[in-house]
Amino acid sequence: MRHSTALRAAAALAAAGALLLTPACSTGSLSAGSGDEPSSGSSDSQVTTGTVGVQGDIQDISNFCGDKDITVALADGFGGNSWRKITRAIFETEAAKCPNITKVLYTDAQGDTQKAISDINSLVAQGVDVIVTFVDGGEALLPTIQKATEAGVKIVPFVGSPGGTPGKDYVDFVSEDITTYGRNLADWTIATMGGKGNLVMLGGIAGNSYSQGVYEGVLEAVKENPGVTLLNTDGPVATDWEPGKTQQVVAGLITKYGDINGIVADYGGGSVGGIRAFEAAGKPFPVWSANDSNEFACLWYEYKDTQPTYQIATESSRNWVVTVALHKALAAANGLPNDEPSTYNLEIIEDSTDSSKQPKCESSLPADAILSSGLSVDQLKQLFQ
Repeated sequence: MRHSTALRAAAALAAAGALLLTPACSTGSLSAGSGDEPSSGSSDSQVTTGTVGVQGDIQDISNFCGDKDITVALADGFGGNSWRKITRAIFETEAAKCPNITKVLYTDAQGDTQKAISDINSLVAQGVDVIVTFVDGGEALLPTIQKATEAGVKIVPFVGSPGGTPGKDYVDFVSEDITTYGRNLADWTIATMGGKGNLVMLGGIAGNSYSQGVYEGVLEAVKENPGVTLLNTDGPVATDWEPGKTQQVVAGLITKYGDINGIVADYGGGSVGGIRAFEAAGKPFPVWSANDSNEFACLWYEYKDTQPTYQIATESSRNWVVTVALHKALAAANGLPNDEPSTYNLEIIEDSTDSSKQPKCESSLPADAILSSGLSVDQLKQLFQ
């Protein structure tokens, strides 16, 4: 999408309504860097790093807009699924609230680490003031991010960590507590499995830091449950976060292992492909946990009566963390204080075994919609029309 089209899309979404933020909470924390105590970042920054909080702690962007003309960019390591598209829409909608943001740029590295490096270098050469980035390439991007920081660009990675030290190598790193996210879902999945059976953890693009963090949380839970066998002992199973690829991968796992009793996934939208693989194989559906997705919830209602072993749970897909990344980068660019949390605690928001947390299926929305994203129903309809 060209810049002018992106601005029109942002304005249209902004007109549809303000972002809707809903509370979420849990326990634990994880952030990039050495794990030092919270700090105020580098000597010339008033942005606090390393703090932990909940979604309700997010502030209004007007506190950080400033007055000078600013160019912002979202450098995406991979933009090919609905989660990334929704996150981009949230970023552009939030940026449209600052009248002094004169340009909103977007790059998609398409899962190619070298292209991600080139994209960031190109944005720096174009004179952007702020870069918010989902780092799919992990620490391979750190030297490029450090170089951009030295050039004066305010960079905030979110969800996918480049390593390094927040407040020094970049402004801050914003994410949910990734390991605890994996641990929470694995604990629920194993308990619902009855504490025994074969478990699989599905990740995204091979080698990405986010899926690895989730996997570490799953390992913690498995170690405490000797009756559970984790089938993928060498790391998360790569699915590229795409339903079609997930269906192929899960079909292969079914052929290889036969019985799979539980799955923890880091993308609910991709998980729907895996569910179809079980249907095609004529195998009982496993206990399945992921982050929320409209179709993931709707499929449970479709099969719950014919698949007695099939239960699901989700935590928020937390697309809304991109707004905090933008806030922190803007605050740094404008020399303004920002004490919003860096790490956000999540909890299970849908649980088919709990009558008070039944999965939410919105029939008026497309399959790819994410109800916890921070976009309203009308905004989601417009995005996917």
